Amino acid sequence: MINHLNECASLTQSYYALRHGQSLANVAGIISSDPKISTVQHGLSELGREQARAAGDAFAAEYIMSSSNDDYRGVAIYSSDFARARETASIFAQRLVGGGIPLYRGGDGEGDGEIVILERRLRERYFGELNGCTDERYGEVWDLDAVDADHVEFGVESANSVLERTTKFVIELDGRLSRSRTEDDASRWKCVLVAHGDVLQIMQTGFLRHEDASRHRSLRHLETATIRELILD
Repeated sequence: MINHLNECASLTQSYYALRHGQSLANVAGIISSDPKISTVQHGLSELGREQARAAGDAFAAEYIMSSSNDDYRGVAIYSSDFARARETASIFAQRLVGGGIPLYRGGDGEGDGEIVILERRLRERYFGELNGCTDERYGEVWDLDAVDADHVEFGVESANSVLERTTKFVIELDGRLSRSRTEDDASRWKCVLVAHGDVLQIMQTGFLRHEDASRHRSLRHLETATIRELILD
């Protein structure tokens, strides 16, 4: 199974995709996908930090104003461990705390009580020998994705591999949070998944129940620090 979301009729929690704010790699115009580098380098630019703060403030305001929030226990934030995503998630979370929004602090040994839980399955797609090259070369990979979502040209991680790992994570997370319900509190969580452009574009194909990830570039693009609700089709 490539798209694990096709295994379920519905999800118990609500999901949102949040792309990281502008990063130093974005400013430099380079591809940064190697975990050995990107977990410690290429964090946010000053604009990226401003974007993350604005995203957090907007989400907190929407949460407070929404009439449906009696159905929710709060917000659960999961993030790629790459520096740019991690920093975005931390700033976003702190803005929610400042707005009085309750945050999930993990369970079953995950997260160690942190308000941002790191998840490797949300890491950037690996771009192989293109890592460190100009980001103008993304288009070469995307053109091939549209023809064959299993391709690994240039040593890249296939689009279908990203679809498999991200949708499997969502299924596992949904089950974990569903099991955290009690008789006294059966409410749900709003889950914000902080990750990267390609990863979130591909994950969206999962929520749309596509059989593979070949059409991920046909979806509306997620700009930096943009948050979008993910609704299972």
